[in-house]
Amino acid sequence: MVDMNMPGGGRGVLEGAFALLEAVERAGESRLTALAAESGLPKTTARRLLEQLVELGAVERSGGLFRMGSRMFRLGLGWQPHPGMLALARRPVHELARATGATVGIFVLREGRALTAAAVPGEWDTFAPMRAGTAFPWTTAAGKVLVAGAPAGLPVDPPTKAWSREAAQIREAGFAIDRQEVAEGVCCVAVPLRGRSGTAVAALCALVDPSQPLSPLTASVVRAGRVISASMQGHPGR
Repeated sequence: MVDMNMPGGGRGVLEGAFALLEAVERAGESRLTALAAESGLPKTTARRLLEQLVELGAVERSGGLFRMGSRMFRLGLGWQPHPGMLALARRPVHELARATGATVGIFVLREGRALTAAAVPGEWDTFAPMRAGTAFPWTTAAGKVLVAGAPAGLPVDPPTKAWSREAAQIREAGFAIDRQEVAEGVCCVAVPLRGRSGTAVAALCALVDPSQPLSPLTASVVRAGRVISASMQGHPGR
């Protein structure tokens, strides 16, 4: 349960508010009692915080149901993993999607999962819809290519010896492939996107149906990734 009486009470209030916002996000739309239970807050505290969030436009109320507010949506649009990256990647991502028919996305590692920062739907989008804000297991191609090149200590499942070998292969090849390992009917190819320091700051990933040959897709993803990385490395602040 969130401690609303912890030292520095302002932080406790903020933690409670964010616990509620996360509960609302997971539920989509829910009632006070369920949100209080989901967030670990006393019902009276949850009611008070929800009322304040409604007043601020962070949460909307319809009858007895609460859902995410337009203010959170607007603020969320301003987020990107690295300043300027999404703008620099927009054209190459759209060109890759048009050329291959793949659903194409940019991913970052957050809280041990592969978080979609941006996505362009393709011909096989119905199999595994990719939308900005959607999180996937780190064992997807996008997650693997980032974990393989990251320093130790990431909040992911304990790596096995098999993963250590696979990670070394990914680093050597420069890309990762998922052949229906995470979701049946979905194959993915991902490459790291590198900033000025040479460190992978995100991953470019393309998703297709298993009937599609992966060799030409891999070549296309690698080329697009190099274009984006080159743009990032020449961009101030990258």
